[in-house]
Amino acid sequence: MKRITILIADDEVEIADLVALHLQKEGYHIIKAFDGKAAVQAVQTQAIDLAILDIMMPGMDGYEVTRKIREQYHLPIIFLSAKTSDMDKITGLVLGADDYMTKPFNPMELVARVNSQLRRSLQFSQSAPVQRSILEKGGLIISPDQHSVTLYGKPVELTPKEFDILYLLASHPKQVFSAESIFEQVWGEAYYESGNTVMVHIRTLRKKLGEDVGKNKFIKTIWGVGYTFNE
Repeated sequence: MKRITILIADDEVEIADLVALHLQKEGYHIIKAFDGKAAVQAVQTQAIDLAILDIMMPGMDGYEVTRKIREQYHLPIIFLSAKTSDMDKITGLVLGADDYMTKPFNPMELVARVNSQLRRSLQFSQSAPVQRSILEKGGLIISPDQHSVTLYGKPVELTPKEFDILYLLASHPKQVFSAESIFEQVWGEAYYESGNTVMVHIRTLRKKLGEDVGKNKFIKTIWGVGYTFNE
């Protein structure tokens, strides 16, 4: 049976050692990196199943590490950072992180979140692939095989979560989805107090589709209910 490998990227050696200690007790194999470039190199050269990233690292910060990882990989990413503002959390989630914890932290809670993310990742990899067809909606082409989106022939760069939200809405154009429903179907876990997570992803998705300049109203808000795709 393959041993699960977790990357811990943090320039604070004591924090990295503490996290490693608790995760090793769970039987996980740990790889440590103390700067952003080393973290990216580890993901590119080794079979990493989950990454725990600090934001403030020398050379390349956690945000940039996440961008690099998301260019090629879909492994779960958890931010563990001393940056506690809502905007920091939102930025991390929008860039493609799956979870965000602030320092100081409860090591047992971190272990629980790691286990949760790994369960989701394992369920996704073992589930039978669902055939998803290319969608063409008013100049918008969504291709699930290439995980790509074009708008009037121009590529639209989306994070994995943004893509999944858009495909969910566009494939059910007459259905209204609540924030809770979107979260449970896209994130694959029970909804908790994170309504802002869905709202922020919808906001950035609209911006990338040109809706911030009054064009391409693809996503419609049904006030008090949720969101629907506007054909």
